[in-house]
Amino acid sequence: MTDYKEEQNNEIEALESIYPEEFEILEIEPQHKFKIRVQTEGSDVGSELEVAPAAITLRFEYTPTYPDEPPLMQVVPEENIEEEELEDLREQLKEQCTENLGMVMVFTLVSYSLEWLTTHKEGLARTAKEEKERRKYEQEEAERKKFEGTRVTVETFLAWKAKFDKEILALRSEKEREDEKNKKFTGRELFQKDNTLNESDLTFLGEGEGEVAVDESLFQDLDDLELEDEYDEDYVPGDDEGLSD
Repeated sequence: MTDYKEEQNNEIEALESIYPEEFEILEIEPQHKFKIRVQTEGSDVGSELEVAPAAITLRFEYTPTYPDEPPLMQVVPEENIEEEELEDLREQLKEQCTENLGMVMVFTLVSYSLEWLTTHKEGLARTAKEEKERRKYEQEEAERKKFEGTRVTVETFLAWKAKFDKEILALRSEKEREDEKNKKFTGRELFQKDNTLNESDLTFLGEGEGEVAVDESLFQDLDDLELEDEYDEDYVPGDDEGLSD
């Protein structure tokens, strides 16, 4: 006949020795109740993967026939872990209990919990790092594409060239119209540009009837002018002394 109480007491002594700081007895009668703190160490300083320490508490209560039946167990989050994250661990601990029936199993359950917690936190840290690197890559790729532009082929170049030439032609036509509008023409250019100016002069000349009359009395007979035959070489304009009496 199995002495369950003796097996339980022997396991308690072993657990106190293995986990001197983490192990704490809560009750002894009618059955042992105790808890063990499980904590990961986290990553070392300068490690490529940054993992913060995490901790949970496993609370156990022996049943009268333990280890032929599993102990009552609770998983309590303590540090850097959320309640919903522990659902997977609870399910896996149930499986461990089933696999270890008939043997004292608390040490196995604690060791499994520590391994699960370490792997879980490292996985989260690795996922966070990969996500950070992915966002960084996407940002760098977006910046690179800003300067890369569109890949040029013969077809895209010809299409661009046709569009460019059309735009340049439109700009030139607009500029020529503006220059024509603002240009100041010379008299000759005005006559060349507007033939009506020539026609107006011809019309003016054509309107006269006969020859233009000239009043000859306005002109003095050249014979009446007293012009000196001799030229005075000493004459200085404005100098009255140069004139003879």
